Amino acid sequence: MTNQFLEALSARILVVDGAMGTMIQREGLDEAAYRGERFAAHPKSLKGCNDLLVLTQPALIRRIHGEYLAAGADIIETNTFNATAIALADYGLEGVVHEINRAAALVAREAVAALQDSSRPRFVAGSMGPTNRTASLSPDVNDPAFRAVTFNDLVAAYAAQVRGLMDGGVDLLLPETTFDTLNLKAALFAIEEVFEELGRRVPVVASVTITDKSGRTLSGQTVEACWTSISHAPLAAVALNCALGAREMRPWLAELAEVATIPVGCIPNAGLPDEMGAYTETAESFAAEVGAFADQGLVNLVGGCCGTTPEHIRALAARVRAVKPRTHPAPHGETVLSGLEPLRIRPDSNFTLVGERTNVTGSRKFRRLIADGRHEEAVEVARQQVLAGANILDVNMDEGLLDSEAAMTRFLNQIAAEPDIARVPVMVDSSRWSVLEAGLRCLQGKAVVNSISLKEGEAAFLEHARSVRRYGAAVVVMAFDEQGQAVTFEHKLAIAARVHKLLTVDAGFPEEDIIFDANILTIGTGIEEHARYGIEFIEAVREVKRRWPRMKTSGGVSNLSFAFRGQDRVRRALHAVFLSHAIAAGLSMGIVNAGELDVVDDLPADLRELVEDLIFDRRPDATERLVAFGKDAGTAAAEAAHMEVWRTAALAERIAHALRHGITDYIVSDMEEALRSYPTPLAIIEGPLMAGMNVVGDLFGAGRMFLPQVVKSAPEATRS
Repeated sequence: MTNQFLEALSARILVVDGAMGTMIQREGLDEAAYRGERFAAHPKSLKGCNDLLVLTQPALIRRIHGEYLAAGADIIETNTFNATAIALADYGLEGVVHEINRAAALVAREAVAALQDSSRPRFVAGSMGPTNRTASLSPDVNDPAFRAVTFNDLVAAYAAQVRGLMDGGVDLLLPETTFDTLNLKAALFAIEEVFEELGRRVPVVASVTITDKSGRTLSGQTVEACWTSISHAPLAAVALNCALGAREMRPWLAELAEVATIPVGCIPNAGLPDEMGAYTETAESFAAEVGAFADQGLVNLVGGCCGTTPEHIRALAARVRAVKPRTHPAPHGETVLSGLEPLRIRPDSNFTLVGERTNVTGSRKFRRLIADGRHEEAVEVARQQVLAGANILDVNMDEGLLDSEAAMTRFLNQIAAEPDIARVPVMVDSSRWSVLEAGLRCLQGKAVVNSISLKEGEAAFLEHARSVRRYGAAVVVMAFDEQGQAVTFEHKLAIAARVHKLLTVDAGFPEEDIIFDANILTIGTGIEEHARYGIEFIEAVREVKRRWPRMKTSGGVSNLSFAFRGQDRVRRALHAVFLSHAIAAGLSMGIVNAGELDVVDDLPADLRELVEDLIFDRRPDATERLVAFGKDAGTAAAEAAHMEVWRTAALAERIAHALRHGITDYIVSDMEEALRSYPTPLAIIEGPLMAGMNVVGDLFGAGRMFLPQVVKSAPEATRS
């Protein structure tokens, strides 16, 4: 039936059935009806446990399925929305999970078999609800890191449900009404595990619920961020269902239809409930609203959720019967990551900054905070990195005295409760697979794993790569292989070629989800073999970009300047100049301190020349000359003189400088002078302020100024 389903999905708009709960409520069943003979002595109340009815009232469930089929439904859902051990625990029914799911699938199959209309195939979808727990949010307001359920708990519960549904003969699986994308990722993870275990698979349709008019899930994700988080899975379709009526769902359906590269469905409620909780939208108005989505080319699947009946489905089926299904867009080839919001990294994007201060190996302050259990202060470090312009947060807990898995889990759970932090994607950073995996199990967004490599050979590499893909993350691959760390251009490129083939051909990665770290190594050490490390990196980046334009490149920028520890001005200059050349060569992203980046065009000419002499190995005494400069520039007087020399420039140049650097100390005096020099305040805005912002825009567009610096310039422009 798999091929039949996929063929039908491409040929016409398929109709899913309506609400099972609505139909069961019409029956007015009492406690005895739910219990039946088998569960008459069960110690807990069972009224309301609709899933149990496939064992105690199978004829009723079969009849409801039949009514939806007769109304024109192409797909009927099994009565298993809450049939996981997690949800059934409320009724003390964890021991009958497999039996309920298997029986539900068989009852639905019997309803299809009894159907007299053979004009087209009908399909049974195994319904998998979201459970009554959330893996991304804490139920304890006093402990944001606490979780009532873990990713592993959900995987185990969903796997048991899938086995029962598959044993009963479902044609497809439908994890639905997802309010937390991490729950859905666990369901998809479990489905793939069971498919491998059984040696067979069926199509999977995932459905998400937008909880209100904000257009976000309950756990805070936008529609595009949610799609990005699950786009790794081999889904047959993705849908929105429940929570909203069709009219309220339209903008979010349009957003999904624009970005999803697979068929899209819409399964709304019968309007919004009234003050009594009743759904009052008529079959005719419901069909008209959802039918309009079909006319607009937004859907491939339609159906009904809460409050919908066979009458609603009959009207809907008639309305869409002659309408052509949506044509979905082709894959765009962009790298897209997500936190609560998506991050698009286009081939021509400006440089993407990965904030490094939430890394215990790179920040002594952060390491102390984590080791001392000062969790709220550690969260503030992450917030400052995001506010300073970091596009991605690098989180590393590799410290010998830490329980790294526990520290990673706690910190990621904590920042999930902070929307201004959680909106950006996370780079889970560790040299240990167990820590990487612990991090991936906490993140509902599409993360980045940093890193895997060929150090242990191709078999181990592919095992980890396939796991990363199943978790739905992009991956950083270090330029290491069985011979060690690559330091030459030739070795870096040889590894990049192997990695590209292994990941795209054997592990199923799209090229845009591969990030190659060509190793930024320390220069200026006095060791001759290190002198070309900067050149080798830049040229490797250039060639990777040429050969595989959708593959991304990255590097740990602070590694470059370790030989100049204590000389902060030299280190900042090295980073700025090196990045300007690496970005021009095609560098996609780098791990840096987002709050400490110089504007390369503002560096003194003599300092820039010294730095470039070192980076490009232009003279044998480059290191000594830069060290000498650092000693002279490191005095308090020299630093102060350097910082204030710009104040001697003309007014327009001073305003432009202040804008580039976000300096607010002289706003009042400069604006007073400007008011004396220009005829009106508007002339100031249209003159030096606009000219200064144009400079910022030009530098940003040319990759010579980075997002943190643009963010920093905004307050100066606003206050002026």
